[in-house]
Amino acid sequence: MTTQDAGAERRAELRTAALRVADEVLFPAAGEVDRTGAVPESHWRALADAGLYGIAAPVEAGGPGLEFGEVTEILEVLTSGCLATAFTWIQHHGVVLSLSRTTNDELRGELLDATVSGRLHAGVAYAGVVPTPPRMVATRTDDGWLLNGHAPFVSGWGVVDLLQISARDAATDDVISAILRMPDLVGGRSSAAVRATPVDLSAAAATTTVSLRVDGLMVPFDREVTRVGLAEFFATQNVGVRLNGTLPFGLVRRCAALLDVGGHHREGRALRERADVVRTALDAGMADATALLVARADAAALALDAAAALVSADGGRGVVRGSDSERLFREAAFVLVAASRPELKTALLHRFSGT
Repeated sequence: MTTQDAGAERRAELRTAALRVADEVLFPAAGEVDRTGAVPESHWRALADAGLYGIAAPVEAGGPGLEFGEVTEILEVLTSGCLATAFTWIQHHGVVLSLSRTTNDELRGELLDATVSGRLHAGVAYAGVVPTPPRMVATRTDDGWLLNGHAPFVSGWGVVDLLQISARDAATDDVISAILRMPDLVGGRSSAAVRATPVDLSAAAATTTVSLRVDGLMVPFDREVTRVGLAEFFATQNVGVRLNGTLPFGLVRRCAALLDVGGHHREGRALRERADVVRTALDAGMADATALLVARADAAALALDAAAALVSADGGRGVVRGSDSERLFREAAFVLVAASRPELKTALLHRFSGT
């Protein structure tokens, strides 16, 4: 078998594994995850055992070398299984990418293999650098970066082992990102500088999302994973928008499948066809931030349409707390605003208000 054949076989195995985990592990437990607000440890083990923590890593970093479309398909598939699990797990891949590209060889050597394999689970806190003025600011000192500010939406708190936290350099406006081990972040001297307030979500509560405020958090220079100019940072955000754009398609996949189970094959097929059109537009918009956000808004609206179709098909069961259709409708509202941007929220506001 050639190296090329082996790579193709590995990519096919990962896709098959994602489908199996979504349908046999995640979806059967999605209602209980929603009810309890907790993702079982067995979910994370299943993802790691299937090799799904390293899908974004390039071959030279120990990854499978998936094409971008292969990565987004796997994200969609797993979201169709359990939104809370997938949303928390998706954050991990940004950290894998940062470690695979960093010039901090010591940090890379310490953490990359463990994140690619899933021995360590990672999350991100970068929302503080998106608005201007930024919510999170880093000030250079002799001992490291002193962070002050607020990241309003940080998922995986108490679940992840590592957190990549981003802030803007107060002197240059560059975006500084550092990776901290959670025990170092919440224990010892750091504990007085960090305050995490749980966010009571109406859906995907099992993401254990918090609003994170830091006041004088000292981050050693050797934990810095990337430093980029503000223009470069925003230029790379299209990739993040596209990856988060997989969330609505995951819900559409599940709603269409449940419509099929209920005998509504024509409606399920129509939703899949609409999803294909929007997905194509989303991919085409990767080089155009405006077109990308329009397609991202179309995807979010389609997820809401799909959930509404399922509730309509289910009738009274669709408003019974804990039914699949009731939960998916709440989750469709979640993906309208989660991992969003002000421009996207404005586009959706205009769409739904008819203005």
